[in-house]
Amino acid sequence: MLAMSVTRAALESPGISSIRTLQRQLSALMPSAGLAGALSDGPSLEVSSSPLDLPRLISAVVIEGNALRARKVEPAIAPGFSAFLDGTQESRVLSYAHGMPLIHGKVAAVIRIRSDRRLATWRHTVAQRLYAPRRLLSAQWNATLDALAIDIVDVTSAPDAQGGAAVSEHPFAIRDAAIHSVQADRERVEHRLAEKWCDAEHEPLFVDGGISGSDRVARTANAVGVVKTHRTLYAEGDSLQVVFGLREGERTSVFRITSPKRTSVASWYLRLRDPSGRDPMWGLVRVEIADSGDTEAEIRRRADEVSGWVLAEVSPLALPDGRWDKMVYGIRDCEEFLRAIR
Repeated sequence: MLAMSVTRAALESPGISSIRTLQRQLSALMPSAGLAGALSDGPSLEVSSSPLDLPRLISAVVIEGNALRARKVEPAIAPGFSAFLDGTQESRVLSYAHGMPLIHGKVAAVIRIRSDRRLATWRHTVAQRLYAPRRLLSAQWNATLDALAIDIVDVTSAPDAQGGAAVSEHPFAIRDAAIHSVQADRERVEHRLAEKWCDAEHEPLFVDGGISGSDRVARTANAVGVVKTHRTLYAEGDSLQVVFGLREGERTSVFRITSPKRTSVASWYLRLRDPSGRDPMWGLVRVEIADSGDTEAEIRRRADEVSGWVLAEVSPLALPDGRWDKMVYGIRDCEEFLRAIR
């Protein structure tokens, strides 16, 4: 009766039931619940929900020189990346139990490999699960959930739910805990796909997002993470002004990011496009690579090389995506593929 544990098989197997099918199953098993109807229509919950992490500044240790500085880099003449990895998540309300939402979450990830200037699928994975506050539900509702053809996650006991804190009975708190769990599942399928690439291939992989969540990926020379969102900025004071002042084609010095729960990585900020007249985050990405403990000269050479690879990917534009200032076309292609297989 307790939630099913997160298993590798569950996260890597394709979902077997659409949200509409699950709603019909639920209506048959629990007629009093009724059909959710329009609950599953329209934008996903991720669109309307506020970010779960608060904005913050963290000072990082510079490992290229003594202070954070701006450095000019040139785009690579030839593409450096052989493949691109991206993932998506989508959460929608399936129904309500005792006024509390039951949320259907779907995650997917794909690696698209470049061959003869075209992109093709190397491997992809899709999974879906139902996220419910099982400890707050009646025995009848829990029995009904067990009868549905989908894995169930108890957001009131999942380790990813609000850092392990007890989840309130407030419907919004349950919704936020569910979205956080869906996000954690999406990261897991992305990491496992990246690990498969690192185990099987030796060519550079462009990962949309950080790589520190997987020890295997974070220690591999051929994985490069490119972070587009900046809720956390790894700079303070004068260093922050260096980041904001980057011009197109400039990067910061390399710094080390450490965390008790993640593998240390070497990182730097890189400006992809001219920010004149824009906000300070326009065209700004943060790059992550393995923290291999190299000499300062090798760190500089590697950062320049990888920055050149990333800059070479800014054309063609990833339009009409609204994030085109930070998104490369290879990642845009991944998203188009994932939308097509929904």
